[in-house]
Amino acid sequence: MNITCPHCKKRYSISDEGIKKIGERAVVPCPACKGNMRSSLDAAQAVDAQPAPDVEEAAEDNSLKSRLQQALMDLPAMPQAFDQARGLMVDAHARPADIEQLLEANPTVSALVLRLAGMAMYGDAESKNPIQQIIVALDMKVLTEFVILACASDLLARELSGYGLNAGDLWRHSLGVAYCARELATRMNPDLAEDAFLAGLFHDCGKLVLESFVAEQRESLLSLVQEEKQAFPDIERSIFGFDHPQIGADVCLKWRLPKSLTVAIALHHNPSKLEHNPLACVLHAADATAMMSGIGAGIEGALYRIDEKAMELLKVDDDRLGVLMVDAAGYVNRTMACFS
Repeated sequence: MNITCPHCKKRYSISDEGIKKIGERAVVPCPACKGNMRSSLDAAQAVDAQPAPDVEEAAEDNSLKSRLQQALMDLPAMPQAFDQARGLMVDAHARPADIEQLLEANPTVSALVLRLAGMAMYGDAESKNPIQQIIVALDMKVLTEFVILACASDLLARELSGYGLNAGDLWRHSLGVAYCARELATRMNPDLAEDAFLAGLFHDCGKLVLESFVAEQRESLLSLVQEEKQAFPDIERSIFGFDHPQIGADVCLKWRLPKSLTVAIALHHNPSKLEHNPLACVLHAADATAMMSGIGAGIEGALYRIDEKAMELLKVDDDRLGVLMVDAAGYVNRTMACFS
């Protein structure tokens, strides 16, 4: 056992045999300063007497973290076309020929982009248009956005039964939030519009990783949900030790999304918690709007807590909010028709 003299601060090591010889009431003089070290010895013994951490609890915690890491690793990577589209979106020198080359190299993505383009141009996803025609007719940003939607659809359209989301529900909600986020950002700061759309599209990506954990603890989670005393991420943290916005940030790293989007997604339930972040505020308001619209809300919808500071920043009145909800529902329905 190691003890420190409380007077001269010299440290000494005392064996268990030596402690037995000292006894409980003996004075323990410091060899250096002759001061009494009895109190230090008693304190050290008290520490040693403390029960060891629960081995099973520690093992369970390590197992949970290990499973979480594995679930993150098992999450599919974004298609290569996604990274290429993002690159073209920010490349001032990108040419129509670049997007044409991307589409020709990715037939599955190309087929979905053609349906999205048909809906945008003629209100009909079944409209048949050659790639060259849609490239001439549509803006590069619109086309790269369509590529991103085509790449993300399979990942975000899966069923998340633990969260009360049927197949397609998360996809609908993500589209609604993406639309609202871009509209809100355009009014506040147009430079944030494209980032806001992407952040909205992927804001709940952490649920893809947490789904199996939530499904296992669904009864406990629903019990807390029914009490309606906590916000949904608080419930996740109370059960698992982490929440879907936190895990969403890890997913963003895996998918190589920009840091600005990663931070906004991590903060989207409480954007005023840390320093002011306009993109996180926009994302929060967009998520709240989609939840109020009932677009893919799942079990989280009833427990969505509004961050008043974030809403005050955006200054969205009730009339504007009502219009936004209607427009978002229309956008979601039109876009979903392209993936049916």
